[in-house]
Amino acid sequence: MIKRLLQILSVFAPTVIFWVECALVAGLFAWMATVSTTELTGWFAADNHYNLLVAGFQHGHLSLNKEAPAELGQLPDPYDPVANARYRLGSGLHDMSYYRGKLYLYFGVSPALLLFWPWVALTGHYMFHHHAVAVFSMVGFLAGAGVLRAMWRRYFPEVSLGVVAAGVLALGLAAGVPILLQRAEFWEVAVSCGCAMSMLALAALWRALHDPARRGWWLAAASLALGLAVGARPFLLLGTAILLVPVGLAWRQPAAPGRRRLPWGMLAAALLPLVLCGLGLMLYNQLRFDSPFEFGQRYQLAGDRQDTARHFSLDYLWFNFCVYFLEPVRWSRSFPFVGDIATPALPPGHAPVEDPFGVLTNIPVLWLALAAPLAWRGRAAGARSVLRGFIASVAILFGTTAAVLLLFYGNCSRYEVEFLATLVFLAVVGILGLERVLAGRPRWRLAARALWGLLLAFSIGFNLLNGLDHCAVQRCRLGNQLGGAGRFAEAIAQCETSLRIKPAYVEGHSSLGNALRQAGRIPEAIKECERALRLDPDYASAHNNLGNALLDAGRIPEAIAHYHEALRLKPDDARMHYNLGNAWLQAGRIPDAISEYETALRLDPDDAEAHYNLGNARFGTDRVKEAIAEYEAAVRIKPDYVEARNNLGNALLQVERLPEAIAQFEAAVQINPDYAEARNSLGAALYHAGRVPEAITQFAAALRIRPDYVEARKNLERMLSQLPAANEKR
Repeated sequence: MIKRLLQILSVFAPTVIFWVECALVAGLFAWMATVSTTELTGWFAADNHYNLLVAGFQHGHLSLNKEAPAELGQLPDPYDPVANARYRLGSGLHDMSYYRGKLYLYFGVSPALLLFWPWVALTGHYMFHHHAVAVFSMVGFLAGAGVLRAMWRRYFPEVSLGVVAAGVLALGLAAGVPILLQRAEFWEVAVSCGCAMSMLALAALWRALHDPARRGWWLAAASLALGLAVGARPFLLLGTAILLVPVGLAWRQPAAPGRRRLPWGMLAAALLPLVLCGLGLMLYNQLRFDSPFEFGQRYQLAGDRQDTARHFSLDYLWFNFCVYFLEPVRWSRSFPFVGDIATPALPPGHAPVEDPFGVLTNIPVLWLALAAPLAWRGRAAGARSVLRGFIASVAILFGTTAAVLLLFYGNCSRYEVEFLATLVFLAVVGILGLERVLAGRPRWRLAARALWGLLLAFSIGFNLLNGLDHCAVQRCRLGNQLGGAGRFAEAIAQCETSLRIKPAYVEGHSSLGNALRQAGRIPEAIKECERALRLDPDYASAHNNLGNALLDAGRIPEAIAHYHEALRLKPDDARMHYNLGNAWLQAGRIPDAISEYETALRLDPDDAEAHYNLGNARFGTDRVKEAIAEYEAAVRIKPDYVEARNNLGNALLQVERLPEAIAQFEAAVQINPDYAEARNSLGAALYHAGRVPEAITQFAAALRIRPDYVEARKNLERMLSQLPAANEKR
């Protein structure tokens, strides 16, 4: 009985161990997603791009369930990145497509159909982007692991479980997913969905090659998966050529000797689902953008113009190849040790790079993909043909994906994930091939294992360390977002977490200093900014943030010195000119302040705060009409800017434009009923208009909001003392 039990365990143990390892890797993905908490468009899942698309579908239209600001349509050119910045960034429209007054999503529709919409329908809740990226990453990994297991059992029975377990780790942890999950936004959703569907297509293709009885059904499944992959990432259309591999193999092996007939049934199964998906996408595009071939890229509200960009060119090929495949990262002595690459000179028309790295130098296990042909060496003709056909399919999918990205005008680490999954799979096949051909030569096999084991360990280590580096960066950026939303305690906590991960992170210290300043902890803020500058004396933002903290501490000359240093390093930074203007204003040097504000506005004409402070400076020098123009500009840019409306009203009072002044005060009070200064100003204006009871009401309201408001109390007492006389006069 015990012997029988041991036999059963020996049969099932490899399977259990294999899938337990897969579950652990998938669980690691889920955990990584929990620490990837940034959401570009808000703190609520319903506000995120893909959920806005789903909500649009639920309301019966193809546009996002979000109104485009009316002011955006009034711009002479709404696609000008400078002109639309305040709507694109301030209203969460970044990288949405704007067409005929409505907002659309350029990024593929498949994630919405496959995950976001079903999730809402089943649970009644929206899913965050980073959770979706984790789900798609799990699906792609498990599909690849399933094919690896099937390949091992069918073609490599002589390979040990330990080697296959190493291959599973490679598929999960050496293919860029630990990096991708640290900034898992709507861009990464489309990328991870395309990867997942591609790996599912390869799994179905494997079954089509090895299950003759249901070959057509499996081929149709592969076709559908690739159609959905194209729905996520349209350029994956080139990789659909792999669907012809089973058709070609069937045609080369005719049922009757001497007779070759095209397997029309298989061809239909390979093409029909893909064609239906393609027609659906074309209809979707036609209904949105009046063209079946327009996905919305030319209408994107992006940081650079998409309608005039040269997106694909041979001029980018060598540059992108060096960046994506050859450039090593610069290692540092402090944890997590990885840094950025030394970026070569950009070719004309190419966008700035976004944290890519050379995969062959930083994930060296990929070199073993060159050994993949060993997998079919010395096999019987039938097995050789099928195995070679499948491995060629993986290579085609890798090659077509990489080729498109090498010609594209931008590059970043998330794009690398799109070809890394298939390239890592080929490397694992190379390991299996080495193990097989060296099975009878134990010393050589041991040496080979030592070599590829070191390469794999380095590759996984790099992925994990780079993922930690990205985690620190994203925590810092989340802290900046929280600080901008006025959630200073949370901002400080995120920046501190960033620095626990990456203690020598210059931006982290600078951002923590800024958050501490916003929370009123000025001495600590100064210390953090000084730490940042000790790490990098030429970090302009740290000089700027230190200047802000010193200004709040009343150390005006020191603040001015750091603003000057920041501007020496970044002379075209509008915000730094604005801050220097504030310092000159506090120092009483009004002409210098006005000069800096004017420079800031030349660099960024839509800075409402710069217009407001320039108005204050001009108002203080009795240039009231010029001050009014600046206040009006601030209100035009930011209609809810109550301070600007209040000061505009005061300036209008100076030039005896009483009705307009009252209108501005009333607008400020309507926007913020608890703005005591505006209520006091409105009371004064109403008194001048002879509306004394209303004036008394406003002064009393100002005092309810701020009981210590001395000016409002004096005004109220004066009004009450004059009330009988005013009534007699009336």
